[in-house]
Amino acid sequence: MRDQYVDTQILDSDVVFTGAVWDVVEQRFVLPGTQTTLTRQIMRHPGAVAVVALDDDNRVMLMQQYRQPLRVIEWEVPAGLLDHAGEEPHVAAARELREEVDLSARTWNVLADQLTSPGGSSEALRIYLARDITTHPASERTAEEAQIKPHWVPLNDAVQAVMAGHITNATACLGILHTARHAEAGFADLRPVDDPWPARDHLLNGFLNS
Repeated sequence: MRDQYVDTQILDSDVVFTGAVWDVVEQRFVLPGTQTTLTRQIMRHPGAVAVVALDDDNRVMLMQQYRQPLRVIEWEVPAGLLDHAGEEPHVAAARELREEVDLSARTWNVLADQLTSPGGSSEALRIYLARDITTHPASERTAEEAQIKPHWVPLNDAVQAVMAGHITNATACLGILHTARHAEAGFADLRPVDDPWPARDHLLNGFLNS
């Protein structure tokens, strides 16, 4: 069982809004397997990565950060956009970990791949597990990131917060639960850091370059 990526016949594709981070594209296309023509407006997203950092005491690095769209200070894991041309996703993940919470890691694996809102956005996100952690001096941050509050949280406490609905950030929830599952299994079946990422490849070969 797996998602199937298809080559859809695009009849028209026009940028109707250009933003600082992403654009909105209006596309007219033929619905796969039919002769039906549809028009949809889609947020063209560069993609993103996130990191669950796990230390030797079985604690995960979570951070509180303000988000304006919902006016919420939410619990998150370090994350960021794939907006540096030519940068490999795992390299971007390591950069975000260092920039946001002043950590680096020697051991990296893929935890999960996520399509955050496929009904309206092309965002594909990959979550990594980072272990063998090193702490670095605090770096200077700006804007919302200047208010980031990092916390080492016992993994079991993080899981309980997710299950109780106290942590609602989708990426954090997915990363925490995947980490707990792998911890229970002794990290025996983790995916390699360079595991294929079909969604990202599909987007790079099509929509992101259209």
